[in-house]
Amino acid sequence: MSFDNIVNRLGTGSSKWDLMERGFGVPENGGLAMWIADMDFAAPEFLQKATQGIIDNGNYGYFCGMEAFHEAMHWWMDTRHGWKVDPAWTFVTFGLGHGIATAMQAFTEKGDRIATFTPVYHEFQSKIEKSGRVNTQLPLIKDEAGRYIMDFDAYDTLMTGEEKILLISSPHNPAGRVWTQDELTAMAAFVEKHDLLLIADEIHHDLVYSGHKHLVAPIAMPEIADRMIITTAASKTFNVAGGRCGCVVIPNESLRATFKAFYDSFDINPNLWGVELTKAAYSPEGAAWVDQLVPYIEENYRTFKSAMDALPGIEMMPMESTYLSWVNFENCGLSMEEVNERVYKKALIAATPGKGLGNGGETYLRFNIGTQRARINEAADRLADVFSDLNG
Repeated sequence: MSFDNIVNRLGTGSSKWDLMERGFGVPENGGLAMWIADMDFAAPEFLQKATQGIIDNGNYGYFCGMEAFHEAMHWWMDTRHGWKVDPAWTFVTFGLGHGIATAMQAFTEKGDRIATFTPVYHEFQSKIEKSGRVNTQLPLIKDEAGRYIMDFDAYDTLMTGEEKILLISSPHNPAGRVWTQDELTAMAAFVEKHDLLLIADEIHHDLVYSGHKHLVAPIAMPEIADRMIITTAASKTFNVAGGRCGCVVIPNESLRATFKAFYDSFDINPNLWGVELTKAAYSPEGAAWVDQLVPYIEENYRTFKSAMDALPGIEMMPMESTYLSWVNFENCGLSMEEVNERVYKKALIAATPGKGLGNGGETYLRFNIGTQRARINEAADRLADVFSDLNG
């Protein structure tokens, strides 16, 4: 397939496109949606075939056959990430976000603290607040290359002793960092030092650029495997978030029993469409498609970063993965209110405001580059135009 083919998603019920006017004042007529982590590419044939199969069968009632789902999921983790998952470790949830929320509530009580490295995916903060827990924000810092890194000496001083969980994004959203073995080893030591459980959101693990490798938490940090909950889904890789199907994987038997008791208490069942879409995605056809997708997104990154680097005072963080770019306007000489006015009202681009992603995100916007190259070029041209006076 060609990723260059423009797909018009307006009027299809797409949150990304149909809600950008309500959320940002960016009109449907002429607006570019670059916010929600949803790609704009046409659904590949193997997903369409799976959907058609449900229609052809005409069974929209109760369903069975989850063994095939687990086989597909475990095949994917083994062949793509070198991780052999025991089927007994895996719980299927109503999307990855639901899996994270369920895990947080299963292992903590209201008022407990959950630590996060910020800025980070805004739903972490939302889920922590909704569950009555408290977020201990551990700010990431920049290295000489402008990438986020962790500062565990500083984090030791920020911990209150009330933290029960460290919730991480790996690879990191919004920075696109792929954490290295040394970084993950240091993280494991931090988890042990502060007697924490680790919840690892690894949903972006398939979208890693050339020269980098995602390390699955249980492989990279075997010393804390008995403290670990891994969450993942096909939704970001294959754009099937509407199927509401995620996985929580817990290697430790005791943790698994605790989670299962909570999980069973409100009778969770997966969605038929999400199950069938995930089975179709986690296949040789899906693997071949991803192998074409990632280089395309990586070229989008190079294109967009080149354009952002040409704008004085605007800094786009180097990316190693994902289709979510992180752009800093701190040194452009404008307030964020002025930046937002230019981006939303003049360039007509809907981008995610960084202030919602926690400490350190206040001067950033997150731009989704999981779209056609023509739209990347159009966004770059619009931003160059509305910030042209910065060259003066």
